[in-house]
Amino acid sequence: MHLPPSSLSLSRLSLREKVIRHREKLASLSPFLLLPTYPLVNPDPASGSHTRNKKQSGYSPLTISYQRPNISGMRGTNFSFYVVLLLQEYQIDIFFAQTWTDSRLRFNSTMKILTLNSNMVGLIWIPDTIFRNSKTAEAHWITTPNQLLRIWNDGKILYTLRLTINAECQLQLHNFPMDEHSCPLIFSSYGYPKEEMIYRWRKNSVEAADQKSWRLYQFDFMGLRNTSEIVKTSAGDYIVMTIYFDLSRRMGYFTIQTYIPCILTVVLSWVSFWIKKDATPARTALGITTVLTMTTLSTIARKSLPRVSYVTAMDLFVTVCFLFVFAALMEYATLNYYSSCKKPNCTKKKKSAAFQMFSLFFPSPQNYSVLDIRPPPTVITLNNAMYWQEFEDTCVYECLDGKDCQSFFCCYEECKSGSWRRGRIHIDILELDSYSRVFFPTSFLLFNLVYWVGYLYL
Repeated sequence: MHLPPSSLSLSRLSLREKVIRHREKLASLSPFLLLPTYPLVNPDPASGSHTRNKKQSGYSPLTISYQRPNISGMRGTNFSFYVVLLLQEYQIDIFFAQTWTDSRLRFNSTMKILTLNSNMVGLIWIPDTIFRNSKTAEAHWITTPNQLLRIWNDGKILYTLRLTINAECQLQLHNFPMDEHSCPLIFSSYGYPKEEMIYRWRKNSVEAADQKSWRLYQFDFMGLRNTSEIVKTSAGDYIVMTIYFDLSRRMGYFTIQTYIPCILTVVLSWVSFWIKKDATPARTALGITTVLTMTTLSTIARKSLPRVSYVTAMDLFVTVCFLFVFAALMEYATLNYYSSCKKPNCTKKKKSAAFQMFSLFFPSPQNYSVLDIRPPPTVITLNNAMYWQEFEDTCVYECLDGKDCQSFFCCYEECKSGSWRRGRIHIDILELDSYSRVFFPTSFLLFNLVYWVGYLYL
C-alpha cells in the first residue's frame, strides 16, 4: 500500500482536519524522526537518499532526503542575572531559540506556518543541545510548558523554550572590588560531532531585554559578545558556542562599608600626635581603640569574599591602614620610653678640698625631687654660681662615647655632639611627635594616590 500524496488525501477535509491527519502521518513515521541512525533504512549510494524496506514496514518504498540540522541558537534572549560571589555562579533566565531545516517535514498546504504545542516536541527530531558550564537548569512548566514549536512548509523548524540556568563563572578577585568579569554561557551538542551537526550564529542572534528588570545589585552590565570554537575530545570534534556577559562591579557598597571607615580610623589615630606626651592614658587608649577598630573592619571585609589564597585590592588597602594605625601606637611607645630615660651617671673628677668642704654646706639642687615641696636649706648666694659651675664641670658623661645613647637618636642634650655621631643621621627623639605630624599624613596621602590610580586607571 502506497502512502497517498498529501495533496490528494487532504483535499476534501477542513483545515483543522488536514492538520490532524498530517500529524498522524508524522507520528507513524516517528522512527525516522527520532533516531539519528536508521536500521530500517537502506542507503541508496547513487542518490544519497534513504529507502525504507517494504517487507519490514509494510509500506511501499518511500524516498526521504535527510539533511543534518544547521542550527542557529540564541536568536532571542531575555537575561536576568543574580551573581553569588561565595559560590562563584550566576543565574540567568533565557528564551533559548534553535532553528534548523528538516526536509522530511515539508508539507503542501495553504498554511505556511504550522504552530504546535509542547506535546508534539517528542514526535520530531530535536538537537541534543547541552549547557556545558551549567550547575543546575530548570525549564518552566507553569501554567503550561513554556515551549514553542513552529514548522514552515519548506521544512524549517523553530523551537524555543524558557530556561533558568545557574551557570559557573570563575571570578578572578585580584582587583576586588574594582574587578571586571566576563561570565560565559557555553553550549554545544552532547553527542553529534561537527561532521554531523553544525552550529551557527544568526545575525543579531543575541538580544538583551530591558535592563530595568535585571537584578544586578553589585554589578553594571557592560555588554555581551558571542563566539564559536571547535573543541577536540576523545569522542570527536565538537562545535562549542559561547556567550560572554561583561560585568563591572559597583564600588558604592564597599566604599561606604570599608574604605571610608578605614580612612577615618587612620586619620583618628593621628590625633595622638597633638596630645602631650605626658598624657599616657589618653594616648594609649586612643591607640588601642583604633587598632581594634581596624581589626574589626578587616574581619568584616573578608566575610563577603570567598577564601582565596591571594591578596585582593581590598586586603591590601585594609592591611596598609592597619599598619598606619599600629605605627601610630608604636610611635608613642617609643617616645614615652626614651623621654623617661634617666640621665646617665657621671664620672666625677678629683675635687679640690675647698669644693668638698663647700658641698657639705651647700648640697646640689639635683639631690631634691621635683615633688619635694620643702624649702631648700639656706644657701650663701655670694659667688655660688661659680661653685655650681665647678661642680658640673667635674662630671664627664659617658654618653659622649656612645655608650648610653641609641644609634641615630639623641636621648639627651649632652649627646648632640661627639665623634661617635659623625656620619650618622641626627634625630631628636623628643621631637618625634613633630616629625610624625608631617610624615604620617604625607605618606598616607601618597599611598592613596598610588593605590587608586593603579587600580582604577592602570
